[in-house]
Amino acid sequence: MKVRTKRRNAALTLIVLLGLIAMERCYQYRELEIALKIGEPWEDMRQRSSAKIAPAIPNEIWFGIPKAHAKLRLADAQYRFETPPARFFTIGYVRGMVSDVRMSQTEPLLLDDTLKIVLDLQEQWRNKGWRLMYPEENPPFADTPQWRARLRDLKKNGGVTYWTADDKYQVMLVVSRFHDDRHPDEERYLITLALARPWH
Repeated sequence: MKVRTKRRNAALTLIVLLGLIAMERCYQYRELEIALKIGEPWEDMRQRSSAKIAPAIPNEIWFGIPKAHAKLRLADAQYRFETPPARFFTIGYVRGMVSDVRMSQTEPLLLDDTLKIVLDLQEQWRNKGWRLMYPEENPPFADTPQWRARLRDLKKNGGVTYWTADDKYQVMLVVSRFHDDRHPDEERYLITLALARPWH
């Protein structure tokens, strides 16, 4: 009986340990986010976000970087949008107030995946009342043969669009071809996004 009890206790302990490990991994790999509003106090952003980021340096003009890959959520009831997780992600501040965001995705992507993300972002902006700026010079991205050819053409440096939400926000969205040493035989593309108060 003692042997059976020991075995049963050992099995239960193992099950509990495996459960704790699974929970820890779920926590580690869950989708972290930085949720912010341009112009709000830095500490408000930190409290709202699930991704960890250091406190602002008092009375400085500087930036912070999340401690893990994270997505961006603009926490504005009217103009809200979300991005996929980003590897390069900086949030600027001016004397403790959030001023701007610059980010790019976790890795250079294939063209189909790139267009899927870009078109989703544009659709979010349209649905929330954002307005496309300079449509003649910088038309919106589209999944067309013309856009695919333009993005593949190294001489054209990809594409860029600008979107604005009244006098509150402006977004610049850039797609460019990117040489990825890990995938030398594939066409890879980098998506870059900048968000701030309107600058032009």
